[in-house]
Amino acid sequence: MAFKKSSGVIAVSGLITESGPNTFTETQIDLALDPLNNEIFVVLAIDSDLSAPDFVPGTNTGSLMQLSTTSQLGISGLETTNVMTRNERLIQSPAAGDTATWEHRAGESPQAVLDYVQIIATPSFFAQIEGNNNANPMACAFRVWGYRARADATTYAALVQSEVLSS
Repeated sequence: MAFKKSSGVIAVSGLITESGPNTFTETQIDLALDPLNNEIFVVLAIDSDLSAPDFVPGTNTGSLMQLSTTSQLGISGLETTNVMTRNERLIQSPAAGDTATWEHRAGESPQAVLDYVQIIATPSFFAQIEGNNNANPMACAFRVWGYRARADATTYAALVQSEVLSS
């Protein structure tokens, strides 16, 4: 891939909150990339802090969020090419009156030495969130680290086409 770094490391932070309990919600985060100069954003790392689902005895609850390079119709997963990260917190609760619960949390960035996690070729990315069986809206704070770069015309065209067609 032919691109040249044009900035230092930038941290882009945000917060997404469900518009109502158990309601898929999406927000767009503008990177203000310059398409006339084939500007891209090279993602180096992602961190997120997803709220815990509500504890409802006898009911399984969950909170899920993801960041993607394109708009999504629902929470999918890492099997979707444009999803950069997915975070989930689930509580499995036995019948009401029982005290044992189980919580699962997943959603870390790769720990390997990678050149980058993702390349964003369009001027923005998207955050999605959705709860399951909660009485309260779920929220997630996130931070994406990366840098601006300029791609040659062929690389830029291929990146944009790949990003848009795989959405």
